Amino acid sequence: MIGQKVEGSLNEQMKKEFYSSYLYLAMAAHFESVNLRGMARWMRVQSQEEYGHGLKIFDYLVERGGKVTLQQIDAPPLKWESPRKVFEDAYQHEQKVTRAISDLVDLSKAENDHATQVFLQWFVNEQVEEEAGASEIVQKFQLIGNEGAALFMLDGELGKRGSGK
Repeated sequence: MIGQKVEGSLNEQMKKEFYSSYLYLAMAAHFESVNLRGMARWMRVQSQEEYGHGLKIFDYLVERGGKVTLQQIDAPPLKWESPRKVFEDAYQHEQKVTRAISDLVDLSKAENDHATQVFLQWFVNEQVEEEAGASEIVQKFQLIGNEGAALFMLDGELGKRGSGK
């Protein structure tokens, strides 16, 4: 059986993961609206991954005999000033998620919940990958500046992203 504090925090993290999915889907819609279909695809795949992360927590709560409490998800932004800003926001969002996962790890340690500590290690590793991927794209935007041809090349590169893990 899972403790109430950890259960509540996992439910909150599940909400954050589903919000992440919603946020990336909004980013995909934004890119579709400005005909950057490669970037839209990248964000759509990211949205699917985040939804999967939420389900992973859902399943863990069920497996541990916890109560799944679905919560209202806030609406994400709908527009961004530039493609670069979208990816900067995505990178900042991933840093925020990393902090939330770290807080969960700290809580599970304080509560002596070893099973949750082991479960959360997957998320710790995943966040390293998530931050690195978003950071790499932001760095590419810094290199290309306002060069239109380079933007379209980057769009094509990002459109090659596979359908997830």
